[in-house]
Amino acid sequence: MSSEMNEALQALATERNISVDTLYSALAEALTTAYKKQPDALGFAWVSIDTETFEITVFAQEVDEDGEPYGEEFDVTPDDFGRIAATTTRQVMTQRIREAEREQKYEEYAGREGDIVTGIIQQSDSRYTLLDLGRVEALLPQSEQVNYERPEPGDRVKAYIVEVRRTAKGPQIVVSRTHPGLIKRLFELEVPEIAEGVVEIKACAREPGHRTKIAVWSNDQNVDPVGSCVGARGARVRMVVTELKGEKIDIVPFSDDPSDFVMKALQPAKVKEVRIDFEKRVADVIVPDFQLSLAIGKEGQNARLATRLTGFRVDIRSESDVAEQEAYERTYANDSYADGEWIETSEGEQLWKPADGSAPLTVEEWSEMQNRESSVPELQLAEAIEEIELEIVEEAIEEVLDAEITEAIEEVSELIAELEVDEEEAELEEIAEESEAATEDSALDPAPEA
Repeated sequence: MSSEMNEALQALATERNISVDTLYSALAEALTTAYKKQPDALGFAWVSIDTETFEITVFAQEVDEDGEPYGEEFDVTPDDFGRIAATTTRQVMTQRIREAEREQKYEEYAGREGDIVTGIIQQSDSRYTLLDLGRVEALLPQSEQVNYERPEPGDRVKAYIVEVRRTAKGPQIVVSRTHPGLIKRLFELEVPEIAEGVVEIKACAREPGHRTKIAVWSNDQNVDPVGSCVGARGARVRMVVTELKGEKIDIVPFSDDPSDFVMKALQPAKVKEVRIDFEKRVADVIVPDFQLSLAIGKEGQNARLATRLTGFRVDIRSESDVAEQEAYERTYANDSYADGEWIETSEGEQLWKPADGSAPLTVEEWSEMQNRESSVPELQLAEAIEEIELEIVEEAIEEVLDAEITEAIEEVSELIAELEVDEEEAELEEIAEESEAATEDSALDPAPEA
């Protein structure tokens, strides 16, 4: 009997993936519960099972007025204990096994928050989608799904574990398809350098379903972090893009210099200058006029992602806007009529009191001075803007001329190369003709007499 029970418990443990000790403990608790339901059962009692002989013994102790056990333990096993407790033991045993399975599933996934799992979509509605992970199911809420994705039952997808909750029905695993951590885990699967720690993903900014920017850093000078993530002909990053259903990914190198980092975060736009205000956490970015729309991106997407990636609020301005503002500030820097306050005399007359302490001005005098001083700066401002525009045009002309000169040089080089080839071919043809003529002459000359 003992060997048959041990074999049965071993088979059950293997089938349920539960340890034999857990089953013995559950069986002992079930038998203790069954004993305490007997009419003459003692209050403080427990069941002991010999794992070799499978002998079941009920032990008990006396209790005092306070309910505390005292004295020696003694055997109180009923004669018909096995027959009476069989039904109760089966019910309690089943319940304990289910609890042990739920606990085991919870422990399996409790430490995997922040990990990536692959599941098969079972069903989907307006509230959530269920993923089959094998032994358990995962919950993909609508808020964690990409807007335009339409999951179909049977599709296999990868998701990021956000939370593992303990419930009465077992562990509830909440996963996400929009979390930035999903990007990092996908790159770890595709890029061995990231999995080994040679390349690190320092920052990640994502607008799910549209675009993602990641900043990468290499701990080895001989390893290119961006090239490692892109792969040969873009093979590695293409696998990630395919898993994300076509979401675009920008990979930029990380830099400890905030100005350089902001400049690289705005790629593919070319930045001329970055001015950092560390107190306000603002980056004032200056770009060429023709790069302004590219730097801002569609509906400001590129600027938003750069802000999240760097941690600085990114303000983007064109060169012409900056030049106009600087010219305006230079022009109106010495205006004095604007600094001061209006005062009222005892007679009720309004006077302007300049901040420099000079004599107060009447309303007519202040208006006259304002008109006189403002007319000159406006002319100066117009001249300054005209000079700035002229400089921008000259720079553009120089760039075009440089490009045309370079193109002309390349064309001349090609023509020279072609002429050299033609001259070589002509020389070869001339040598060949001379050789043929010499051969014909030798054939016409009579052979010398012996």
